[in-house]
Amino acid sequence: MIPGYEPPQLLKQRLFYQGRKLNFEVSTMRLPNQAEGDWECIRHPGGALAVPVTKEGKFVLVRQYRFTVAGRLLEFPAGTVEQQEAPEETIKREIEEEAGYRAHQWRTITKFALAPGYSDEYIYAFLAQDLEQLETPPAHEDDEDIEIVLMSAQELEEAIRAGEPIDAKSICSFFLARPLLELKG
Repeated sequence: MIPGYEPPQLLKQRLFYQGRKLNFEVSTMRLPNQAEGDWECIRHPGGALAVPVTKEGKFVLVRQYRFTVAGRLLEFPAGTVEQQEAPEETIKREIEEEAGYRAHQWRTITKFALAPGYSDEYIYAFLAQDLEQLETPPAHEDDEDIEIVLMSAQELEEAIRAGEPIDAKSICSFFLARPLLELKG
């Protein structure tokens, strides 16, 4: 059994929207404390994220336009885990597609819930090292507006502390990856 796992009793479930990457449902449940009610949830297959680090100690990030926040966010390469795909496969594909790099050394950082107040999405975070820049990276998808950004650990930490627009999964993964690296600034 998974530590902390205490599923509620499902009394009724209604699917309100089925999309290509996520579903939205409302469930009537009885919680472990016996409280009953309706709760909304975005069901998501999960995502995989890479913290790519060059031999020179630079982090490879993407500055990507996100319509939900009407602006560009600095992020580590990441993507949705496709059906019948392991998170390790997802991130190896995504780092090539989004950042134009291939990593020859991979290390699992952790798995964490992204927004458990309204979604069941988990992020699988990996450290990607021994990078090779692809001569001809795959073309971005039509909806991807991406710029590659290289930053030192110090530059990235300063950007985070200054409140630059950086997504939470990248901030979390950066601080979890730092102890695994021997970096000089």
